[in-house]
Amino acid sequence: MKPFIHMSVTLFLLPLAAFAQEASDLTLRGPEAFSRIENDAERSVAIFREMGKVIESPRCMNCHPRGDSPMQKDGVPHMPPVVRGADGHGAPAMECSTCHSDAPVPFEASDRSVPGHPDWHLAPVSMGWQGLPLGEVCVQMLDPGRNGGLSLDELIHHNGEDGLVGSGWTPGPGRTPAPGTQELFGALTRAWIETGSACPSS
Repeated sequence: MKPFIHMSVTLFLLPLAAFAQEASDLTLRGPEAFSRIENDAERSVAIFREMGKVIESPRCMNCHPRGDSPMQKDGVPHMPPVVRGADGHGAPAMECSTCHSDAPVPFEASDRSVPGHPDWHLAPVSMGWQGLPLGEVCVQMLDPGRNGGLSLDELIHHNGEDGLVGSGWTPGPGRTPAPGTQELFGALTRAWIETGSACPSS
């Protein structure tokens, strides 16, 4: 009986361990968590690494491909196959809005959904992140020539208040939301910039 009991306890704990891991992945520390780092550059890098939890989540990466096709769900190829089109809104006969409406649409009797937003589209090719080290994403994010022409103040607004970015925290059933909240992501962005917007080396 003892091996059976041991196995039962193990099987019981496995889902709890998975849940704990999932819950941990959804946490996001605020700027105050890095206040003890005295060197501004080091604190700035640490803050951006925390931002990386959001940036490298599927909610951001899926719509920041370096090629012509987005990903979906938690980082799998988009089905049906689609392309970005001339302006990131899809091909003329298959625009993003063909399937993506103004808000997430749950499937009936299912734990799945189609995410949505009034301006659902891909980020420009110049803002492609997939496959890049976090340090390169950071440099790219600071370059107006590759970040959609955003100033630092506009970048804070984009990360902290833009509605399409915000959909990463309300992706609909069947998807893991981005860690933390958009408000916290915006606060981290502001703190990162105010400490010098330093980038990780990799």
